[in-house]
Amino acid sequence: MTVLQAAKRSGRRGSQLTRIRNEGGVPAVIYGKAFGNEPVTVDEAALQKTLKENGKNGVFKLDLNGRQTDVMIYNIQSDTLKNEILHVDFYAVDMKSEIDVAVPVTIVGEAAGVKNGGVLQQALFEVSVRALPADIPESLEVDVSALDINETLQVKDIAGGDKFQINNEPEEVLLSILPPAETPEEAPQGDEPEAAAEPEMKEETEEG
Repeated sequence: MTVLQAAKRSGRRGSQLTRIRNEGGVPAVIYGKAFGNEPVTVDEAALQKTLKENGKNGVFKLDLNGRQTDVMIYNIQSDTLKNEILHVDFYAVDMKSEIDVAVPVTIVGEAAGVKNGGVLQQALFEVSVRALPADIPESLEVDVSALDINETLQVKDIAGGDKFQINNEPEEVLLSILPPAETPEEAPQGDEPEAAAEPEMKEETEEG
């Protein structure tokens, strides 16, 4: 299991947090019964590597001054423009107790209805899952290949596993294939109006 090193920190002011980031660190907090609310610092490069290896819902070891604890990522604040992690919350987990986490829904395949001009509309991008920390899936795949226009997939259509439970209502809509938008018909163009006839000129006759 991946081990991420952490160090205690005392600074909470903005200038102190900025200094930590400028030195390649990430301000963080560990939550959990054994920690309460423990401010720490981790190396950003090591954190990025840990995320790549374990994913968002993965469990790994956090080593704080020689004390290793099983943790998960609870929340991350990032600067997307600079591709930097600004702050992270770790949650200390009990590997023998189930927890509820949000798991993303991944669409697989191209729906038959989309091939026929329909539009895929996704209503749920993640679902709530209850499982032991080691059994939490990274994502849940949904195959839409057979889905045609005006057909819908619901939460109950997700292929479940025997190691986790989905908390959402079974009838909740995951996605639908909508019919293609109708193109408004152009109004028929009538015949061009005939040109008005020129008025006849009557010759005036002089009375003798």
